[in-house]
Amino acid sequence: MVSEIVDTPAERRRALEAAVATLGLAPRGVVRLAPADAVPPLADGRPARALLLVGWRGTVGWAPFAASAEIRDGAADPLDRWSRRVIGDLAAGLDLAALFPFDGPPWWPFPSWGIRAEGLSPSPLGLALDAEVGPWHAWRGALVSPDDLGPEAPPQPSPCATCERRSCLVACPADAFAAGFDAAACRRHLESHAGGLCRTDGCRSRDACPVGRRHRYRPDQIRFLMTAYRSAAPRQETR
Repeated sequence: MVSEIVDTPAERRRALEAAVATLGLAPRGVVRLAPADAVPPLADGRPARALLLVGWRGTVGWAPFAASAEIRDGAADPLDRWSRRVIGDLAAGLDLAALFPFDGPPWWPFPSWGIRAEGLSPSPLGLALDAEVGPWHAWRGALVSPDDLGPEAPPQPSPCATCERRSCLVACPADAFAAGFDAAACRRHLESHAGGLCRTDGCRSRDACPVGRRHRYRPDQIRFLMTAYRSAAPRQETR
């Protein structure tokens, strides 16, 4: 178990982050759990004190999935199945537990955890925005620890606070962000003849954000995600 190898919260966190990096995934920050988070104890009864979020940052995390058996086997939900396998196996090997954003309803609050863990800021699109990678990130799971892993991140400066153009709001050809997010309008457009560019190149509003452009997802990554979005039932956004 990680807590038996290292002694301080910072060392425990670094050890977990190193283990995550061996999977080709990105550590996505720490959440100090409170009773309001309602995370149950681990299977052996140890209390859940902290989470290390795990996921994608830009293109980091895509390559191991793109090379996986799940993406090629033709069965449903390949990304979720792959995430459960690799993150679940890592958790089991470290004597920890794992949580996933696609388990629900009720859904675990990964978007709000992400804001706490990395100090992300909200955006007009409803996506949590990172000052470096912009909207190009995703959560794929979390490792649940019985030990303190150190503090949560301070808030990042919000790129949206100084963005005057708000090009993200007007870029959507379905006008799906006129008042919140109109998922039905988005899906109707995607299935229409006019939705071809969105189907192949991804969300026009996400793409219009000027923050983190060099971290934009790879074309095959975007095509996969758009195909998965079109075939999935509406549920919590995992980014």
